[in-house]
Amino acid sequence: MTDALTMPLDRQWPDIRDAVARLCARFDNAYWVDLDHRSAYPDAFVSALTDAGYLAALIPEAFGGAGLPLSAAGAILETIHASGGNAAACHAQMYMMGTVLRHGSEAQKARYLPQIAAGTLRLQAFGVTEPTTGSDTTRLKTRADRQADGSYRINGQKVWTSRAAQSDLMLLLARTTPVDQVEKRGHGLSTFLIDMNAARDTGLSISGIDAMINHNACEVFFDDLIIPADSLIGEEGKGFRYIIDSMNAERILIAHESLGDAQYFVGRATDYARNREVFARPIGQNQGVQFPLARSHAQAEAARLMVAKATALYEAGQSPGPEANMAKLLAADAAWDAAEAAMTTFGGFAFARDYGIERKWREARLYRTAPVSENMILAYLAQHVLGLPRSY
Repeated sequence: MTDALTMPLDRQWPDIRDAVARLCARFDNAYWVDLDHRSAYPDAFVSALTDAGYLAALIPEAFGGAGLPLSAAGAILETIHASGGNAAACHAQMYMMGTVLRHGSEAQKARYLPQIAAGTLRLQAFGVTEPTTGSDTTRLKTRADRQADGSYRINGQKVWTSRAAQSDLMLLLARTTPVDQVEKRGHGLSTFLIDMNAARDTGLSISGIDAMINHNACEVFFDDLIIPADSLIGEEGKGFRYIIDSMNAERILIAHESLGDAQYFVGRATDYARNREVFARPIGQNQGVQFPLARSHAQAEAARLMVAKATALYEAGQSPGPEANMAKLLAADAAWDAAEAAMTTFGGFAFARDYGIERKWREARLYRTAPVSENMILAYLAQHVLGLPRSY
């Protein structure tokens, strides 16, 4: 067990937080606004994080990474968001390799992890969600049919696959056994590591999705794509468990980002309320301005405690499914309430892109929906924690 429950989460890893904040200072709001206007990928920002070694934080030293615990990765992502930036362009690079690390073969680890750590290979495309099944992952329709020579033929479609156009590798979840031939819906699904560079123009195509936030979301189409047998991660048919195993880390790290967003909104709005004068006095003197900001601060601090608990349990080697989901739920809600309070505090200026509030407001809203919706979390807690009947 780490000191995550005895030391305030925002005081852990101070050296890392300071260094990341200095890096982020090189990428101001004007940088992010320009990218937002052009729907462009933050190549310079991602390169800076890569060169500093932050995206390899969780990869063991034996494979060229820093070998840091989850709380350190959380500190990196939280600081990026608290500084006004957004880590969604590359955060998957930090945690998706966990599936390879925990369930991949020794050959796969030796081949891919050092290159991922060095940044010469990007693993940040996660092929799970589909247009017709959405969050019902166990009913996905993308098929991986094993061929006589051991290779697999992939057919299907994925949607909302962020960063696919900027990724060299993709973790793909596909059905290898028809759903009517398995005992449980989660059986018969397999995880593959796809070499996207080799697959382009040989059965894989990518189309961008025009969305309200600049997350480079894509649709990915598989049309008789042949991949080699050694693309399979772990055992055939057990891929759903491998993916679920990685989702706790994902939820906790997303929660850290939301804490950073909440800190950004409350900090910016508080400063503005102190200095903005209307009717010859600071607007922060009005309780109508004070109280939403004070409540947002309290909500963020409460969410921080759950994030700390989930992080500590994960680092202790436990499987904190309920805690990870609650951390993501509470932190995303805290960030959104803080975003709303900031929008109200800034008034008309909140809509001016030069202030950076409306961009962050749009970005903060995403985490109430993705990577898992709040209703899915509530259903999970109701059934698996409270013991209520399955509702869907």
